Amino acid sequence: MRNYGQFCPIARGSEVLAERWTPIILRNVLLGCRTFTQIAAGAPGLSRALLTRRLRELERAGVLEIRPKPDGHGSLYEPTPAGRDLWPVLVALGSWAERWTEVTAEHSDPGVVLWSWCQEFLRRELLPDRRVVVRFDVVSGGRTTTGWMLIERREAEICRTDPGFGDDLVVTITDPLTFARWHMGRVEWAAALRSGHVQVSGPRALVRALPTWNAGPETNAQRRAWLERAPGGPSYPSVVGLSGPARGDGGSSSAATRSSSTRRPWR
Repeated sequence: MRNYGQFCPIARGSEVLAERWTPIILRNVLLGCRTFTQIAAGAPGLSRALLTRRLRELERAGVLEIRPKPDGHGSLYEPTPAGRDLWPVLVALGSWAERWTEVTAEHSDPGVVLWSWCQEFLRRELLPDRRVVVRFDVVSGGRTTTGWMLIERREAEICRTDPGFGDDLVVTITDPLTFARWHMGRVEWAAALRSGHVQVSGPRALVRALPTWNAGPETNAQRRAWLERAPGGPSYPSVVGLSGPARGDGGSSSAATRSSSTRRPWR
C-alpha cells in the first residue's frame, strides 16, 4: 500500500482506498459478500493473487477483519466499523460517476449485470416456487458465451456450467450495452425487446415474469432522479435491505446467506 508522505486526510485516505480494485472489493464486501469466492464473483478479471494481496492490505489498514470459517476451511471477510464507514465514500464516488461519466460497451459485461441482479437487486418475493433455469447466450464478435441463472427455493445462483435441469427460458443478448442499460433503468424492458438486442424465448408466463425479478431498473432510476433533484447535495439512497452500513450491522448472517447463492459470473 503506497504512502504519499502527506498529512492531508485526502492523501491518507487515498493510501487505503485509491488502489486498483480496492473500491470494487470493498463494494462487494459491503454488499454482503463474505467469502473469497463471493468477493471474486463480483470482480471478474481480478486475479486470485491480487485479490489475496488487497484483502490483506485492507486487514492491515483496519478496514476488514479476516477470521477462519467455523468449519476451518477458508476465511470469512467482515467489514470493521472503519470499513462500514467507507460506504458513503463509495456512494459519493458512484454519484459523481453517474453525473459525469457515460456507460459504454466496455462497461457492459453481462456476467457483472447478472451478479448485480442476484447480489443486490433480486426480488425473491416474486420468484416462482418451482425450480427455473434461465440460459443467457451472449453473442458478440461471432462467438456465443453462455451462462445460466438457476432459481430454486427463492434464491438465484449464477452458473458457468449447465446445471443439468433443462432450460426453461433462453435469453439471447446481441448488444450487452442494451442489457446493461436496462439494468440501470435507462432502457425499458419492452424497448430492449423491440430493439432485438435482447430476445427471450420460453413459456409466456415466465417470459413476462423474468424482468420483474430484477429491482435494479427501478432502483437505479430512482437513484438518478435523486441526483437530479439534489445536484451536488446528498448522495443517492442505498438499496433497501442493503447489508452493512445501510443496516448498521456490517452484513448480517442473512446477507451472507444471500451472497452464498452466487457463483462467479461466466467470462
